[in-house]
Amino acid sequence: MNLLLYSAYYEPEVAASLYLSTNLYEDFAASGMNVRLYTPLPTRGVTDEVRNSYRGRIEKKIDNRLEIIRLNIPKESKSTMKRALRYLWMNFVFICNASKFDADAIFVQSTPPTQGAMAAIIKKKKKIPFIYNLQDVFPDSLVGAGMTKENSFIYRIGRRIEDYTYRNADRIIVISNDIKQNIINKGVPEEKIVVVPNWIDAEKIHPIAKEDNYLFDKYYIPKDKFTVVYAGNLGYAQNIEVIIKSAELLKEHKSIQFVVFGKGAQEDEYKEMAAGLDNVHFFPIQPYSEVSYVYSIGDVSVVPCKKGFGGSAMPSKTWSIMATGTPVLASFDPGTEMESIIKTEEVGLFNIADDFEGLTDNILKLYTDEGFKERLGMNARTYVENNLNRRVCTQKYIDTIMEIV
Repeated sequence: MNLLLYSAYYEPEVAASLYLSTNLYEDFAASGMNVRLYTPLPTRGVTDEVRNSYRGRIEKKIDNRLEIIRLNIPKESKSTMKRALRYLWMNFVFICNASKFDADAIFVQSTPPTQGAMAAIIKKKKKIPFIYNLQDVFPDSLVGAGMTKENSFIYRIGRRIEDYTYRNADRIIVISNDIKQNIINKGVPEEKIVVVPNWIDAEKIHPIAKEDNYLFDKYYIPKDKFTVVYAGNLGYAQNIEVIIKSAELLKEHKSIQFVVFGKGAQEDEYKEMAAGLDNVHFFPIQPYSEVSYVYSIGDVSVVPCKKGFGGSAMPSKTWSIMATGTPVLASFDPGTEMESIIKTEEVGLFNIADDFEGLTDNILKLYTDEGFKERLGMNARTYVENNLNRRVCTQKYIDTIMEIV
C-alpha cells in the first residue's frame, strides 16, 4: 500500500511533540506501507548550515519504505501574517507535488489548520481516501489564544475551513474524548471519529537521578532546591503568567525555584514580567532527545493553559512529564480529560486555569510532603507504562488507514 504524507515540520527541527510524527511515519513504513513524505526544508531550531544541508536531499529510511522529500519553502517568520502566507504557499506546493506519487491514501495532521483542506483538494484530484489526524481544534484554538473572537471574520473563515476538512475526511483520528465531543457538537458523525491518545516511548523517556542529570551543571541550577519546571512554547495560550504569579507569591521560600525551558511569541513579555524575581530562571528550549533530563530536573512540572483553552487540546508534554516519574501540576480548565486523569489516576494535582493561588497551594502541598510527592510520581510513571505504549497507539492508526483503504 502506498501512503502519501504532508508535514509542515519534521526532524531535525526542534518543535514540541515532533517525535509523534517521527514515530508514526516510521511505524507506518515498518508495517509494510510504502510512504512518501513531503516536508519543507527544516526551519525551527536549526542553523542555516543545517537547513542548507538538506537542499536537494531525498532521504530513505526503514528499508527504503519511508521516502522523505524536502521542498524549498521559505524560512518561518515570527510575523503571524508572514507565517500564514508561508503556510498557504507550502500547501500550494504540496498540491503541485501530489501527482508525483501513485498513492492509495493521504494522511495529514492538523498543523497548520489549512492542511486538512489541502488534503481534501488532493483527495478530489487523486480520488483516494483521506485520513485526518486532529491534534488541535481550529479555530477554537485561536479564540482560546486570544487571537480572535467567535463570530469574527477570521473565526468564520476558520469554521468554513474546519467544516470542509471534516466533511471530506474519510476518518478523523483525535487525541482525546474532549476533542471528539467538540467536533461531534459541530456535526461530525461519531462513526467517522477514532480516538487514539498521543503516546510516549517509556524506554526513551524515563526518570534520571539528580546526580546523573548534566543539565544542573550546564545551566548552574542548584540541586538542593525544590524545583518547579515548565518546558515548551512560551505563547499566550500556555499562560506562563500563572507560573510567574505563583513564583511571586513564593519568593520568600528560598528553597523553591522555578525553571522554564522554552521559546515563543510571548517570551520577551514573560521574561519582563519575571524581572526582579530571583526564583525564576529561563533557559533555551531543549531538543526532544533531552526531554528525560528536562523533566527529571523538576520535583514537579506544570502544564498550564489560558482559561477556555483546555477543552480543545490535551498537551502531549503531560505524558513526557509522567514518564519521568514527575507529578503533574495542571492549571487547566475544569471538566476536561486533563482533570479526570489527574484526579482519577492520582498522578498530580489540579487547579482551575488562571488560579495562580491554587497552583501555589499545590506546589506547597508537594513541597511539604515528600512521601505524597513520590507516590504521585510513581503513579504517573506506572500509568504511562500501562496505557501509552507507542506500538499499541501507532497500530491503531495503521488499522484505521488499512480499514479505509
